[in-house]
Amino acid sequence: MGLSIDLNCDMGESYGAWKMGNDEDVLEYVSSANIACGFHGGDPGTMRRTVAAALARGVALGAHPSLPDLAGFGRRVMQVSPAEAYDFMVYQIGALAGVAASQGAQLHHVKVHGALYNMAAKDRALSEALCRAMRDVDKNLVLYGLAGSEHIRAAEALGVPVAQEVFADRSYQDDGSLTPRSHPGAMITDVDKAIEQVLRMVRDGKVRSVNGKDVPVRADTLCIHGDQPNAVVFASGIRRALETAGVVVKTVAASGATA
Repeated sequence: MGLSIDLNCDMGESYGAWKMGNDEDVLEYVSSANIACGFHGGDPGTMRRTVAAALARGVALGAHPSLPDLAGFGRRVMQVSPAEAYDFMVYQIGALAGVAASQGAQLHHVKVHGALYNMAAKDRALSEALCRAMRDVDKNLVLYGLAGSEHIRAAEALGVPVAQEVFADRSYQDDGSLTPRSHPGAMITDVDKAIEQVLRMVRDGKVRSVNGKDVPVRADTLCIHGDQPNAVVFASGIRRALETAGVVVKTVAASGATA
């Protein structure tokens, strides 16, 4: 059986007069879209337009919920209880599910954003609350979470379908976590280096940490950040490199296998 991977991108993060990303062009290269739900970016009109653009290209729809931090783009750590996390997850997933339903579609997955993503990767109680919210809204929703993290383990324990996520444009720590954005070398800005990292993760199941350690990873889905200035260059280059290497790009199925 040949290798395959899903390509996902965070998008729909424009808000009011503030424009973020180049969603229309990036959508040509990805198989899943993680659409902001209003807490860190996005607004009702942006959500509607992004859903329509993704559907027109056959791209799977996912909710991209966040901490309630519009001013900080969801990248500031906040102290929230599991109950609070559950409530704002249900609220945001429900909002995007309603937008999708208005266009005759359903959500496929959920990927939390920013600080909440990194918090859930290490905090089991928080992860369980987020996964329960997903399951209670729609038991078929797939969690896109950091490969090998507490978020993945919590989802598996609760019977939530998972897709283990890796990153093209982020460096890794020895424990498999992402290097914090505030640290030097957190972002990979060279497309060739990103492609090298991606192909090794997909083919060998390993990523080289910033300290030179080989860290095992399972790559079900690969994130390309839509808010970086050269997102289209990354998306097109990575997709071309994967296809040249014989790796099929397709959306993750609910079982965690691609189909």
